[in-house]
Amino acid sequence: MSRRVLLAAVPIALAVTVRLPAQAPTAPAAPQTALVKAGRLVDARAGAVLTNQAILIEGERIKELGPAGAVAGHAPPGAKVIDLSGATVLPGLIDCHTHITADPGDYYQQLFRQSPIDQAVVAHVFARRTLEAGFTTIRNVGADELVDVALRNAVNAGVVAGPRMLVSTMPLSATGGHGDVNGFSPYLRFEQLSGIANGVDEIRSKIRWEIKYGADLIKVLASAGVLSEEESVGAPQYSQEELNAVVQEAAMWGKKVAAHAHGAEAIKRAVRAGVASVEHGSLIDEEGIRLMKERGTYLVADIYNDDYILAEYTRLGYPQKIIDKERQVGRLQRENFKKAVQAGVKIAFGTDAGVYPHGWNAKQFAHMVRWGLTPMQAIQAATVNAADLLGWADRVGAIEPGKFADLIAVMGDPLQDVTVLEHVGFVMKGGAVVKDSLTTGAARAR
Repeated sequence: MSRRVLLAAVPIALAVTVRLPAQAPTAPAAPQTALVKAGRLVDARAGAVLTNQAILIEGERIKELGPAGAVAGHAPPGAKVIDLSGATVLPGLIDCHTHITADPGDYYQQLFRQSPIDQAVVAHVFARRTLEAGFTTIRNVGADELVDVALRNAVNAGVVAGPRMLVSTMPLSATGGHGDVNGFSPYLRFEQLSGIANGVDEIRSKIRWEIKYGADLIKVLASAGVLSEEESVGAPQYSQEELNAVVQEAAMWGKKVAAHAHGAEAIKRAVRAGVASVEHGSLIDEEGIRLMKERGTYLVADIYNDDYILAEYTRLGYPQKIIDKERQVGRLQRENFKKAVQAGVKIAFGTDAGVYPHGWNAKQFAHMVRWGLTPMQAIQAATVNAADLLGWADRVGAIEPGKFADLIAVMGDPLQDVTVLEHVGFVMKGGAVVKDSLTTGAARAR
């Protein structure tokens, strides 16, 4: 185009621009409303079941809850009605111990031939499975290369479907500890981010780095573990001084600490340091139980996955040393879980999902009931108790006005048969229905 033609076109373009009418500001859309009819509703806080209830939802939060007749009269014209009058409605479930970016597979292929990029590509699949299983909130306690941070952010932005997430990034580990690949030549190096830190100063620095890059909480590996190749399953791997520093530094930044601890001494060190929760707790002794009760420390015990590990991990190529360690702790963990329950230790639901397939989280409820909890207590562990542990009691864990409209529904009565929670037919997260096999033709405009 010649310069003369270009200059001649400028006044025309300006004239067209000037003649465009000013756009009126767009008014914000009114929040959508929905009325959920619940034949039976589990009041997790009261530990009771209410009948013939209704939940009025405005936008992503619960506005009102009460007898169906009264609440229905307050629903505005056009509100969507979701008829779950033949089902049991519960708060969205919470899993306090997941590894949402990983899934069980061939041991050596995952260790040597896959990278965190492989995990990042498929993590959204596991997030959707978890959500559709009825777990609307999770605490993810360990992931490579900040993949959990990216997944959390994508879920929050609405880019992918998944539960609400609190994430820890890479767990803090001592050199040669549960979070450090060991047993290999020192010339074999793994070039990726890690949580390895030794001594008070390194630990404080690592915590600051993790929080800077997105950690919602800090996970510390206070003891040896099962799915790693140390000789011990529960020996302490951080000193009391180091664990004290973990909790103090995290608290300075407003974060809680979850402590992986199988062994009795590591559990007691973690509790004395002031961690919010002990994960696994397999070999806890009477003193540890007493300390946890006195200090209000939550026990998050993954008492289902022993079944899966012993059934599948030999086939997946895991070293015999790891299988033997699982045989050593599996039954003891369940027996000690029962002792902790009987002593009145606070229990929050956590499964270690990722050690077994995502979406199977609810299989743990039956084991919790078998080893000491009532069905209602098991549900409370995955709702009000879990919300308290996460520091989110003001937003999730119960069906109450002001909280997020995170609801699930099942056919049958989970207080009579807790395994019905393995077959969730309806899931709502933040007022949006993400799964529904229960109300075909029932959702309609008033």
